[in-house]
Amino acid sequence: MEYVIIADGACDLGTECAKKAGVEIVPFFVSFDEETYYREIVDIGVRDFYDRVVGEQGVYPKSSMPSVQDYIDVFEPHVKKGEAIISICVTTQQSGSYNSAQNAKNMLLDDYPDAKITVIDSTVNTVLEGIFVREAAKMKVDGIPYEEAAKKLEQLKSQGRIIFTVGDLEYLIHGGRIGKAKGTAVNMLGIKPMIVMRDGNIFSGGIARNRKRSLEKVISQIKEYFTTGTEKVEDYEIVVGYGYDQAEGEKFRDQLLASMREYTKIDHIDMYQIGATVSVHTGPYALGAGFMKKYDRL
Repeated sequence: MEYVIIADGACDLGTECAKKAGVEIVPFFVSFDEETYYREIVDIGVRDFYDRVVGEQGVYPKSSMPSVQDYIDVFEPHVKKGEAIISICVTTQQSGSYNSAQNAKNMLLDDYPDAKITVIDSTVNTVLEGIFVREAAKMKVDGIPYEEAAKKLEQLKSQGRIIFTVGDLEYLIHGGRIGKAKGTAVNMLGIKPMIVMRDGNIFSGGIARNRKRSLEKVISQIKEYFTTGTEKVEDYEIVVGYGYDQAEGEKFRDQLLASMREYTKIDHIDMYQIGATVSVHTGPYALGAGFMKKYDRL
C-alpha cells in the first residue's frame, strides 16, 4: 500500500530538507503576545523568530501545537486518494501534538472507515525527531511496506540521544521547567547546564563552568557513549542542532568531527537549526548534537 510520511514542525527539518525527503510538515504556532499566533516557517521564518527574540530583551514567546483541524486538513486529501499515513509527532512529554493527530485520525475514521493512519509518539524532539523522520522516509524509499515501517519505527524511537547545552537558564525558568531560585543561583555563578534527552524525558548531564567547557563536555560525552560500550558510531545518524548563532554551530560541528575522527571514519555531520517549538523553552543559544541508530542497523 502506498503511504506518506507526515511530521509535526518540532522535527526542525526545515522546508528544503523536508521537501527533499518527501515529508509533509504540520507546523506549530508561535506567539510573542499570546494573542497573535504565527505558523512557524509558513508565517514567520526561523531566522526572523530568532532575530526578534535576541533583539527584544525580556520577550518570552510561547508555542502552540497544531490543532485537530490542522491535522485533518493535511490527512484528509491523502485518505481520499487511498494513501496510508504515518504521522510522526514530538514527544508527548512536551506537547499535545500527538493527541491532536490521534483525534484527527479518529474523526476521519468515522467518515473513511477503511483509512490507514498510524500516529507515532516519537518520544523525541527537535533534531532527533528530524533524524527519526528521515529514517521513516528512507524506509519508504527502500520499499519497506507500510505496516512493517510502522513497526520498525516503534523499535527505533528509543535508539537515540540528544546532548546539548544552553546559553543560560532564563527560558527554562520562565517556562517553569526549572525552579526559579535554583536557576537564578546557577545563572549568577555563570554555570552552564548540560542536558540529555532520552526516552522522551530530559535529564541533567552535569554542569560546566563556561560556554567553552560546556561544549567540550558535549563532545566528550558523545565520545564516551561510543567508545566505552558496544555501540558503533557508524550505525548512527548524527546531527548538530544550533539556535541563533550559525557560526558557533559550524565551529562546534568541526570540533565534534575532529574528535570523532579519533574513533571513526565519519567525515560529515548535518546541521539543523533548532526551531521555535523547542527554543521557546531553551532560549536562542541552545547547541549540541543528536544521534539515532539507522533503521537498518537495529
